[in-house]
Amino acid sequence: MNLEEYKGVYVYAQQVDNEISGIAYELLGKAKELAAPLNTDVTAVLIGSDVKGLADSLAEYGADKVIVVDDPELKEYRTEPYAHALAGVINKYKPEIVLVGATAIGRDLGPTVSARVATGLTADCTVLEIGDFPLVAVPGKEDEQKHNQLLMTRPAFGGNTIATIACPNNRPQMATVRPGVMQKIEPIKGAKANIEEFNPGFTPDKRYVTIKEVVKAVSNTVDIMDAKILVSGGRGVGSPENFKILEDLAAVLGGTVSCSRAVVDSGWKPKDLQVGQTGKTVRPNVYFAIGISGAIQHVAGMEESDIIVAINKDEDAPIFDVADYGVVGDLNKIVPALTESLKAELAAK
Repeated sequence: MNLEEYKGVYVYAQQVDNEISGIAYELLGKAKELAAPLNTDVTAVLIGSDVKGLADSLAEYGADKVIVVDDPELKEYRTEPYAHALAGVINKYKPEIVLVGATAIGRDLGPTVSARVATGLTADCTVLEIGDFPLVAVPGKEDEQKHNQLLMTRPAFGGNTIATIACPNNRPQMATVRPGVMQKIEPIKGAKANIEEFNPGFTPDKRYVTIKEVVKAVSNTVDIMDAKILVSGGRGVGSPENFKILEDLAAVLGGTVSCSRAVVDSGWKPKDLQVGQTGKTVRPNVYFAIGISGAIQHVAGMEESDIIVAINKDEDAPIFDVADYGVVGDLNKIVPALTESLKAELAAK
């Protein structure tokens, strides 16, 4: 493999029902950062049916070029035709880096494509940067250190350690990234996409599944990733009924209730409300961690919040290490008192 042939940072721009998923814009923001030290461009890969009209929005969020793979066989996501499309783009255009969102679709598509193009893939990355590999040159082997590598960092061993991984001998360097981890750029209003159309040809065969019916889940739950204020509860709340005091606080603040994994595992709250490594990554303006000890798996999903307020009876709880404000005491007394104080203050205004 001639590594010098591979240039550019490519982003799989996921769309569902002809609507670009937010993770695509987040990845384009990170791609712009990665492309700068490499002195290269950012390309979005848009796959679907009748999706060409979505290309301009990708240009607004940082795509220098948009490769559109448009075919009726791509109307709904199916592993085989989508993998064929993205692998075809990689084989023709030879990108140096390919980023995919770690969504339900991306977690299926990314590994399938990486196997087809014979390269590695690092899953669920939390940090991406360009640097040297090994990170520290081996004494006597300084000339073997490779430069301008994609360094992919992710939690490992259940979140108990952090691993930085590289793919120095194969291209492209591929990573999946969880939604909510990377930042979008400010949109460039009125930007027009430089579109290049590509179609590797699609011939349905025994590997093409047939979609008989699409049933959309209906949920009354607010997406916690969009919330500006989150009131999050852990096992320390005590019971599902006791979440009422958190709901009261959230109502006064105009916020949303979320929770830790322990709460979901106990059956108190649905998975959609879980914050953390195995839940969702959130970046609210204010995050209340109530009765949450602060395990590294939970902190990984909320540590980028603007302001973190922790309430816990254990003064040694790890959550206080990341909190901007901490209150040690009984949440059953503190939270209702805080709610009443806020109500009084708002009433006075």
